[in-house]
Amino acid sequence: MSEHIINISNNFWNIRGDFKIGGILNIGTHASIVRCANGKFVLLDAYTLRGKLKNQVDALTNNGADLEAIINLHPFHTIHVKKVHELYPNAKLYGTQRHHEKLSELPWQSQLTESSEFAALFADDFEFSVPAGVDFISSNENLHFSSVLAYHKASKTIHADDTLMYLKFPSIIGVLKKPEVSFHMTLPHTLEKRAGAATDFHNWGTQLIKQWGDAENLCAAHSSSLLGNEHSSPSVADKIASALKKVENTLQAHEKKFG
Repeated sequence: MSEHIINISNNFWNIRGDFKIGGILNIGTHASIVRCANGKFVLLDAYTLRGKLKNQVDALTNNGADLEAIINLHPFHTIHVKKVHELYPNAKLYGTQRHHEKLSELPWQSQLTESSEFAALFADDFEFSVPAGVDFISSNENLHFSSVLAYHKASKTIHADDTLMYLKFPSIIGVLKKPEVSFHMTLPHTLEKRAGAATDFHNWGTQLIKQWGDAENLCAAHSSSLLGNEHSSPSVADKIASALKKVENTLQAHEKKFG
């Protein structure tokens, strides 16, 4: 795995970056640069840009002058935030409540990215969704299930961190299976410990599939990108529906325990 940019459409680019666990295992991470209807750009999530990557982004954004906003969508993805702000200090900086608390010295905009007030600011180009029934900011910092999912309407692209994954899994005989969309494996540990949480999550997932049913691309953080021109069927929505079906046992077990 190495740093590179995937051209999703003529107004959406997915930046594939490196993220190593223990300095050895590279599980990757990502960000996306998006051209909005007004001709300006936003950066979804933060990744430190160097060399060829930075040259490519600068070429798109008039050396950063046309980068209007840096939008941090995952409360636990904070490593690159400060550096990216330093690279593009004139871009408005948005983040979750945890970003504000952990990096309080930065000039955050007041609207939190998990809020409806924030979503309204970018409604011409994006729809945003926060998973229901799960901890958005878990007290256990090793649990990173939830994030703000972004849907860029013009390119029909979902940008997701952790919550949705698109991975290759080895089979029992060591041969790679076809990549599949799945929900992050920490779901059982992040469902809210209350009655109705499992139902709320299921209803959220069902609504997401319906609302973003025309999605053609899925860009996921610690995995890879699912591009419409690389698959004909099933659709992205059908793949998410299959992922939701696969966690039904988890949801039922939670419901049995908490009601």
